[in-house]
Amino acid sequence: MAVQEEFVLPPEVAHHVLRVMRMQQGDVLVLFDGQGGEHHVRLQHIRQGQVTVAREAFVPRETESPLQLWLGQSLCASEKMDWVFQKAVELGVNRCSPLQSERSVVRLGGDRAERRQGHWQRVVEAACEQSGRNRIPRVDPVQPMRDWLVDLPAGGLKLILSPQGQAALNQLEPPAGPVILLVGPEGGFGEGEEAAAAAAGFLPLRLGPRVLRTETAALALLSALQARWGDFVERNLHHPL
Repeated sequence: MAVQEEFVLPPEVAHHVLRVMRMQQGDVLVLFDGQGGEHHVRLQHIRQGQVTVAREAFVPRETESPLQLWLGQSLCASEKMDWVFQKAVELGVNRCSPLQSERSVVRLGGDRAERRQGHWQRVVEAACEQSGRNRIPRVDPVQPMRDWLVDLPAGGLKLILSPQGQAALNQLEPPAGPVILLVGPEGGFGEGEEAAAAAAGFLPLRLGPRVLRTETAALALLSALQARWGDFVERNLHHPL
């Protein structure tokens, strides 16, 4: 877009600007297109719910974590999945994979799985808007956990949360590539699934002496990772790994 170019906001964005943010003609709004950076625009015309804006500046602001974080989350109750993906995005996750595992109470397939994927993608986009992220993480289609393991890239750090895990986070070296996290459902992973994850290079990790609920586990680990190597470490804020 050229500076001062005028364009009409999508209806859902216009509704949010007018009904939720209560903005008026002449107000300045910050928009993002998911590709990085921010577009500062000014509301030019408001007519019958339609909002026309003019771009005034582009600011190449980055809000991404120095860590590349990919979350494989086993399916759980819908409201829990919404919560996990929303908060994971706030904590810097770049990619979310909803996984069907043996003990998942929720079963999704066909059109229903596609609808849930679309719903979670919208949850992720809303989380970006709320948290100030300007790059939108990807939500993958629902797939069996074992299929997901086969397609993962080599390298990086792969962690599976397990009550039987012996590794501790402070024993690990800083990751040289992406960090891929695997979290089980309410009933945990089956023995065969844990063995398959180990064969795929996942290190069993335990977070303290207590068993965490599935909706707590990923968020606790993400916070710990950011505190050890990522956003929460001042020296890394402008020097990505």
